[in-house]
Amino acid sequence: MKVMKFGGTSVGKPERMHQVSQLITRDAEPTIVVLSALSGTTNALVEISNSLAQGDRTGAKQKIDKLEAHYRAFVLDLLKEEHTRAKANAVITEHFEFLNIILRISFSEALNKDILAQGELMSTKLFSTYLEEKGIDHMLLPALEFMSVDSNEEPQLGSIKIKLSQLLQQNSDKKLFITQGYICRNAKGEVDNLKRGGSDYTASLVAAAINASVCEIWTDIDGMHNNDPRVVEKTNAIKQLSFDEAAELAYFGAKILHPTCIWPAQLENVPVKLLNTMQPDAAGTVIMKEAGTVGVKAVAAKDGIIAIKIKSSRMLLAYGFLRKVFEVFEKYHTSIDMITTSEVAVSVTIDSDTSLKQIVKELEPFGTVDVEKDQSIVSIVGNEIAQTDHVLQRLFTAISEVPVTMVSYGGSPHNISLLVPSAHKTRMLQLLNSGLFGL
Repeated sequence: MKVMKFGGTSVGKPERMHQVSQLITRDAEPTIVVLSALSGTTNALVEISNSLAQGDRTGAKQKIDKLEAHYRAFVLDLLKEEHTRAKANAVITEHFEFLNIILRISFSEALNKDILAQGELMSTKLFSTYLEEKGIDHMLLPALEFMSVDSNEEPQLGSIKIKLSQLLQQNSDKKLFITQGYICRNAKGEVDNLKRGGSDYTASLVAAAINASVCEIWTDIDGMHNNDPRVVEKTNAIKQLSFDEAAELAYFGAKILHPTCIWPAQLENVPVKLLNTMQPDAAGTVIMKEAGTVGVKAVAAKDGIIAIKIKSSRMLLAYGFLRKVFEVFEKYHTSIDMITTSEVAVSVTIDSDTSLKQIVKELEPFGTVDVEKDQSIVSIVGNEIAQTDHVLQRLFTAISEVPVTMVSYGGSPHNISLLVPSAHKTRMLQLLNSGLFGL
């Protein structure tokens, strides 16, 4: 059995849904299809929720009506037969009645989660109705019946395996299943979600739970590219990456794949393929245990980085100094991306300013604290690049004109990371494309 996940752009238009139905029936292998909400829906639901949180019920109502009109028009183009259109419109009526009812309910975080779940629930039900119209045998498999997280918001993979296995056994006569990405239940049994990009996470968790032959992530790009095609003219799709390489790229800015998607597939050694809905015959990128080749494979950039430098002469030979520094970040649940040290200073980077003031205040007794915002981490990723000849020489020769704030090298055999002011990020990516890939 395999898993196929389709993102919002892949199901965002009726003709795209038509195309997805062809892709999922191209071969006879039993398949679980994971769908995101239609493109733009989650953002619209977030805006509705924000309006409600601010007490702007009139604004929320206007947004709800606009979104409903979009779905009504979508159904007209998606379906041709009156009975399936009626069924699809009944689905829309059900979900938008819920959204209109909440206009009269006090807003809460639990209600917010219910609001955000509506997109995936509607997309899967509409797609199921379309498959019914086309006479394609399938079953709608509610993610809320098997996908769950614990009190720390971590997926309960053991529980997911048991519940999903039971559901599949109960419906062993079916070969095609449709389920929702993103949504789940939390430790209280309430509707919750796997955060942004969570449909990738769902697909990987499902693939791990059933020990799938492959987990296919279908988007509108033909695989993971060796650089950011939005700012660099010439880029190439990467044929093969190891799980470790892909995890580095996803974490440090490659938008095609959510960072959390890697570990479940890696845990059960399920290959992940990144494929293009618009070009289904393109090779795409395969992510598996083996790296395939050595050397530099790709460059990725992560914006919104903050650099914090703690300088203190007391740090010299001070036992436990770093532990005390890290405990401050741990206290405020703030992850560190990069770290460099010298005899008298330690510099770290974080990607959230949520607790920045409190962190700086608690670090000040240790020494002088300097904060630099508007930074970007540019990561050069590949297999065993730390041992690859001339990589550092080519790298620093290529970017000689760019001011580099920090360098992280040696912490991973797959990654060299550089911190630069965000204003220089685009130029740096372009220089690296030429210096490392000759493009």
